Amino acid sequence: MNRTFKIILAINLVVLAVLTFAYPHLMVGPGKLIPGHKQLDTDCFACHVSLTGANSEKCASCHKPADIGRLTTKGAPVVKPLTSTPFHQKLISQDCVACHSDHAGVKRYHLKGYFDHALLKKETADQCQACHKPPADALHKQISGNCAQCHNQKKWTPATFDHDKYFVLDRDHNASCVTCHVLNDYSRYTCYGCHEHTPANVRREHVEEGIRDFDNCVECHRSGNKRDIKGGKGGDGDKREHD
Repeated sequence: MNRTFKIILAINLVVLAVLTFAYPHLMVGPGKLIPGHKQLDTDCFACHVSLTGANSEKCASCHKPADIGRLTTKGAPVVKPLTSTPFHQKLISQDCVACHSDHAGVKRYHLKGYFDHALLKKETADQCQACHKPPADALHKQISGNCAQCHNQKKWTPATFDHDKYFVLDRDHNASCVTCHVLNDYSRYTCYGCHEHTPANVRREHVEEGIRDFDNCVECHRSGNKRDIKGGKGGDGDKREHD
């Protein structure tokens, strides 16, 4: 009885192994392939290596890294590129399966829920607008580049920048960004973009109050309200409201 059981078990294992290799798409396939890979539906080993899964080197045998986003696997120009700038050529490694899976039974793209920008070379990762269309809202229309000052590459929202931490844009300071940040350079600012704030006027008013160090305006002024002055500098001038 025991011997018979072992024989039956061995036969079943052999049959299962044969079926797995002969019809892998029916035995272990997680789902149908995307339309572009339909011809490989019964040829699992075109993409997979036994016991180790999908293999990026096999992907690259059809999808040449230098041509991705430019040419199809048959050498024809890509009619509708996913991005305006092909970026696969600028990855630090050609690890296709880090982002892609072709089975409909699993999440098809971006397995981690987002594209891992750490895969990009440093000089490419800083060029957000080469791949991403700039936002069209009124605020972002005034800004060119400098995305990293407000956003990180893991999550676009929420933005990390809070302007009120540096200067409150009250009713008298609801101006275009370039009024204070010349040429959209947000690493620095100037208060001399406003007709009221000329170097001569600012110097005269501060000297009258005995203030000699007034180059870094937001060090003391966090809004247009003269009562709101950090450190209490300015004497009686602190009591005057802005016009």
